[in-house]
Amino acid sequence: MRIIAGKYRGRRLKSPPSLQTRPTSDRLRETLFNILAPRIEGSRFLDLCAGTGAVGIESLSRGAEHVTFVDQSRKMCALIEANLEALGIEDNEVAVISSDTMAFLTRQSKKSSAPVDIIFFDPPYASDYEEVLNLIAGARSLLADNGIVIVEHCKKKELGEAFGELRRYRVVKQGDSILSFYEREGQSHSHQRMGNPSSEVSPDPIC
Repeated sequence: MRIIAGKYRGRRLKSPPSLQTRPTSDRLRETLFNILAPRIEGSRFLDLCAGTGAVGIESLSRGAEHVTFVDQSRKMCALIEANLEALGIEDNEVAVISSDTMAFLTRQSKKSSAPVDIIFFDPPYASDYEEVLNLIAGARSLLADNGIVIVEHCKKKELGEAFGELRRYRVVKQGDSILSFYEREGQSHSHQRMGNPSSEVSPDPIC
């Protein structure tokens, strides 16, 4: 697993030996960040169910100001910290938190800390996505007004078009995986269309 672009381009990341963790593939991560490129510089990024930390570290490599990594596995949090240390990433750029996603978001929603600009949520495919998305939608303190939420899920898992104020505006399909993009109702994007959210099949990335 490697970092695709930015400050740490080409650097390898440690991966878990167990197949119980399903990291976002390099190809899908490249697709994701091609879409996020205009938003990353100076952003505050939340990587939920972070696994190896590859997505959050990619955002740091591309100019994110701060990334919070959340994973309920202490072993995965130790792996994230090892990857951060190997890259020489400063402590003030990151936070690594071992916690269940719902427990973390519930605590965070009661704090006065700055909201994040981008939330990436990639849980095990058997997870209850709806509970987490409803919590994010209902807690104004979690997501900035112009922030977005990206959910990675299996193509067999149907997600709702809306959760509270969150509306899905883009769907990207790649293999067995789908990226669903959500924003607060009333936001405007140049690529957004009237009616159903835009859906696309991602082509192979250009190397």
